Amino acid sequence: MNRAEKISFWLKDRAAQAGARGFIFGLSGGIDSAVVARLCQMAAPQQVLGVLMPCHSQEQDEAHGRLVATAFNIPVARVDLAATFDVLTTTLRDSVKGLPSHVDAIDIKQQLPVANVKPRLRMTSLYFLANSLNYLVAGTGNRSEIELGYYTKYGDGGVDLLPLGNLLKSDVRALARDLGVPDVIIEKPPSAGLWAGQTDESEMGFTYELLEVYLAQGRAAVPGDVAARIEKLHTVSEHKRALPPVAPA
Repeated sequence: MNRAEKISFWLKDRAAQAGARGFIFGLSGGIDSAVVARLCQMAAPQQVLGVLMPCHSQEQDEAHGRLVATAFNIPVARVDLAATFDVLTTTLRDSVKGLPSHVDAIDIKQQLPVANVKPRLRMTSLYFLANSLNYLVAGTGNRSEIELGYYTKYGDGGVDLLPLGNLLKSDVRALARDLGVPDVIIEKPPSAGLWAGQTDESEMGFTYELLEVYLAQGRAAVPGDVAARIEKLHTVSEHKRALPPVAPA
């Protein structure tokens, strides 16, 4: 049994355990979502739905999402979140402006609080559709991203299962080729699409290749500053990989 078959059988078993009819996933136009889409389709050929959720996104992202849907003959729903995002973020910004003077609103990255609204709106949309269809929400996070906490808590991290959770980025790329994902999607720079020009590696501060060397061979195998950066990201994101802590009685 090859890797794709193993994961698809696992997906089928998880759906049966949950009493779910199939799977739903976001079609972002990226390699991870393309691979998840095909694996879910293998597990439940007639019970999958890809969802396009543009939110002031690049046109290329939706075009690539549709390309995947066409390549694998996957049904698609489209939820345009731009207007909802605009209203909500305006309201949120106004609420911060109205804080009492003794409350300091500190933006670690000014773009990040607003950017994180997008994946959280997408999570809400996916669960509405999943609940309507009795489907499970399949996440697109891979091991490389999970190790760093490179995802939005209760956004793209808010899912029912993670088919790629044990695969490094290079594993995902190899699997994509095996599954017949279009080359244009495999070869483009990975991006969460949080803002114009954003890429995973520029935001992380190192390449996926260096991260994989670190994970396979340890900190001595990469430059010291890269090892320190990886370890810091892993430590500060630990809360994302655990259930909320419960205070003692």
